[in-house]
Parts: sequence; C-alpha cells; structure tokens
Amino acid sequence: MNLKQKTVVIVFAIYVVMNIISFALMAYDKRCARQGRRRVPEKRLFQAAACFGALGGIIGMHLLRHKTKHWTFRVFFPLMFLCQVGLLVLGAWKMNTF
Repeated sequence: MNLKQKTVVIVFAIYVVMNIISFALMAYDKRCARQGRRRVPEKRLFQAAACFGALGGIIGMHLLRHKTKHWTFRVFFPLMFLCQVGLLVLGAWKMNTF
C-alpha cells in the first residue's frame, strides 16, 4: 500500500469515526431529554458535526427525530455536510486519486 492509499484509508476511517461520534451524541442527547437529565450542549453537537461528523448528525436528527425543529440544525448541518464533501473531493482531486 503506497502513501496515497494509506492517506485515503486514514481519512475515510476518521470520517466514519467522527460521524459515529456525532450520531452517538445526538442519541445520547435525545435519551437525556426523555429522562429529564442534563443535556449535551448544542455547542458540542455543532463541534462534532464541524469535525467531519455532519452526516452522522443529520442521520441522527432524522432517525431519532431530534433537534429537527431548530432552524440552526436544519440549516447548518446540511451546509457543513456539503462543505465537508467538497473538501474531501478537493483533497482527493489534489492527490490525483480520481
């Protein structure tokens, strides 16, 4: 495996892990909301989404029906996702992996 292939594998692994973390934070926050416990700060949910976890946040919003009434989540999570896809495509193009 050459350096480009290793880089692609590492970036993909980080992307998957961050999306799992983002989804898990949404699920945990939903559970805390139902049980009346202390919630995950919205700032933390946005931070997880901004660190290449926007897709996990979007999936968590829709599957768990959580934070769907907040316009900030409905607008910024998809925008972050589009930016992240753009960055990944740009990075792949710069590495000539397409």
